[in-house]
Amino acid sequence: MQHRVRAVLLTPNDTMLLIKRIRPGIEPYWVIVGGKIEPTDASPEDALLREVREEIAGEAEIVRLLHTVETGDERQEFYLATVDKWNFEDRTGPEFSQEGRGEYLLDEIPLTTEALDAVNLLPQDFATVLRAAVERGDLLTTR
Repeated sequence: MQHRVRAVLLTPNDTMLLIKRIRPGIEPYWVIVGGKIEPTDASPEDALLREVREEIAGEAEIVRLLHTVETGDERQEFYLATVDKWNFEDRTGPEFSQEGRGEYLLDEIPLTTEALDAVNLLPQDFATVLRAAVERGDLLTTR
């Protein structure tokens, strides 16, 4: 089973960082920062912090596990985390240099249901969970 970790990254401005994916032949979509757990990672949390460093050159502080999605042979754990500084230009993840992977753009969006509704956030199962949490105000209490 493939095990992935993702970070719902909240900024000091009550915004959220998402990665917009633009790939040939596919409508643009957004994803939560993160990736797969590597054998060298000591824990899922360590993998998550490594992915944040690789993908946005940021240092996150994990708040809590928010949700888990399991489909077939994949498990994704979505954590709520805060980040104060990042530099997308200094990202180092291997996917950024692979041919044919398309574009990766960092988007900072307001932490509102309207902003979430305006993007095609994948996976859809988690987008629904995140929207409900935003609607309840569950995420704003972490800052």
